[in-house]
Amino acid sequence: MAFISSGYDPKNPLENRITDIGPRHYAEFYPPVIKKNKGKWLYHEILEPGVLMHKAEGGDEVYTVRVGAPRLLSVTLLREIGEIAEKHCKGHLRFTTRNNIEFMTETKDTCMALKDDLNSRKHKAGSFKFPVGGTGAGITNIVHTQGWIHCHTPATDASGTVKVTMDEIFEHFIDHKLPAPVRISMACCLNMCGAVHCSDIAILGYHRKPPIIDHEYIDNMCEIPLAVAACPTAAIRPSKTTLPDGREVKTVAVKNERCMFCGNCYT
Repeated sequence: MAFISSGYDPKNPLENRITDIGPRHYAEFYPPVIKKNKGKWLYHEILEPGVLMHKAEGGDEVYTVRVGAPRLLSVTLLREIGEIAEKHCKGHLRFTTRNNIEFMTETKDTCMALKDDLNSRKHKAGSFKFPVGGTGAGITNIVHTQGWIHCHTPATDASGTVKVTMDEIFEHFIDHKLPAPVRISMACCLNMCGAVHCSDIAILGYHRKPPIIDHEYIDNMCEIPLAVAACPTAAIRPSKTTLPDGREVKTVAVKNERCMFCGNCYT
């Protein structure tokens, strides 16, 4: 067998075992100046909306341009992002937890050239591909769930709601006119993986009715114990029922007044 020929010994399964088979360690991808000064940064300044400067103990400086980006990226846009990083940042960039992209340079001149390049890139309709901003006393990018792209529980999709919201408040993404930083998040269901519980403004989609049970097919379509265990309010319990043709089948019963409309039971 292949895994035996590669060195695996069934009699000593832990010998020479490789446990870290995930992605490569993030430290391998640090820009050299970041790696050199890790843990040695003195302070940072926001030079203008979307532009930051970090100062290290030894005098090194890093200039960062932050841009907003959609959470769901096309291959074409990803390639363009990579081209920008290669052109100005020696191939380095990073994504923030709120779906911003940060391009890091070592000189202010390179940073300003990078910013001008980013501002010059627009969609056919005229909007910015890479709007510079999202820092300081303004609104940063809206973090959101994946919605209908791959999740089973959403009551709504995220991308459209986030787009129209950001269109309305875009001026606050590119300036510092608010009294303080503001964080907005969008979650598509009550499970809130969109971090709405730790944001200033939350946009939340939620189901409004308890689940409808198809007794004839439920036992063939899902693991009933898992559906019962998935309910956070214990609104679901195992049950049996008799179909019109006389067959007795396993099913579930829902206590509607306990249902919080999260959608976990059908994922």
